[in-house]
Amino acid sequence: MWDGNRVDFFTFDDPDIASTNGGVWPAPTIRMVRGSIFHCQVAAGGPPPHTIHWHGQEPTPMNDGVGHCSMEIGSYTYQLQPNFIGSYFYHCHRNTMQHFEFGLYGFTIVEPPDAYAQQNPALPNYAGGYPRRTAANLINFPQFPGYVPGDPVHGVAGPGGLNGLPGQPALDPHAYTVPYDVEALWVLDDRDSVWAANMKNARATFPAHGLVQPGVDDQFFKGDFHDFNPDYFFVTGVPFPGPVGSTVPCASNVVVPAELNSGVVGMQVPVNALRNQTILIRVLCAAYVFIRVTFPVDVVVIAYDGRALGVPPFNQYNHAFLVPAGTPMDLSTARRFDVLMRSSSTVSSFASVQFRHNRNNALLFTGQIPINIA
Repeated sequence: MWDGNRVDFFTFDDPDIASTNGGVWPAPTIRMVRGSIFHCQVAAGGPPPHTIHWHGQEPTPMNDGVGHCSMEIGSYTYQLQPNFIGSYFYHCHRNTMQHFEFGLYGFTIVEPPDAYAQQNPALPNYAGGYPRRTAANLINFPQFPGYVPGDPVHGVAGPGGLNGLPGQPALDPHAYTVPYDVEALWVLDDRDSVWAANMKNARATFPAHGLVQPGVDDQFFKGDFHDFNPDYFFVTGVPFPGPVGSTVPCASNVVVPAELNSGVVGMQVPVNALRNQTILIRVLCAAYVFIRVTFPVDVVVIAYDGRALGVPPFNQYNHAFLVPAGTPMDLSTARRFDVLMRSSSTVSSFASVQFRHNRNNALLFTGQIPINIA
């Protein structure tokens, strides 16, 4: 930790990524394209069992990874088909309260079907950078150029199908999407060092005597699991280097390595952009306390919990909306939102991230994430 203290983590590694040897936290970001058939082979190390839950996706029950409801690995090859462009994450769902808190999670991004089409023959088809596209309905926000509308009933799949029918439009892989020039990933997390010291055993709360009635036999009361008081705070693995009660910025130049972002070069944590660039910020609350995020400039919320607002088939229930500068937005554990930002003026400021206690809403810590637009 920033103060020299040691806190244990449970981590993933990927045999195809040398830099993850020995574990990395958060786990590598997995980017996949809408409509593809995705496979992920997972093998457990350390005390089993584990499962992987693809949070926000909709696989078959055996691939959903919820403890006691699907395969508890061992090893297993998960299969799913992502059908909605957006921000998701994956995490261990066995003894979830402990394993998630100790770091067994990573981010997942679903992109348009042609996101990895070959653009530069000198590069492998999984490589590249920006601009990229994400799902949105920006009919009321013309300040974001390049937006492609879609069919309000059929959404991304035009009624004419893949090749089109006479008088009917074909499927457009860019329907209801917008390009973005800069992407930032904010995974906001907290750690309780007392938990970390007392709960190193991955089976710490397993049911006694081999009983397996979740919610009945699980021993969550053991070792102060019911009393969570974080004293370390992070954004995408980057510490906010300060004690409880302080207001501290994170480092100003942090870029997610391409090998931890499915080969995509340049995903940021603090935002460093140019005027009139479209900036996409993906936010995940991985903390066990409440998060309150306040931006220094206007932003447009385009998605919540992986689903783009105003995009069929859910467009009759919601829509993208403007959040004026200085307006706080709250998140609880596992919630996500995506925002777009674009400024014609220079900006040198911070987004404020308050960590607030989940029992009494007391302010525990304020992290600051730099936003610089030149």
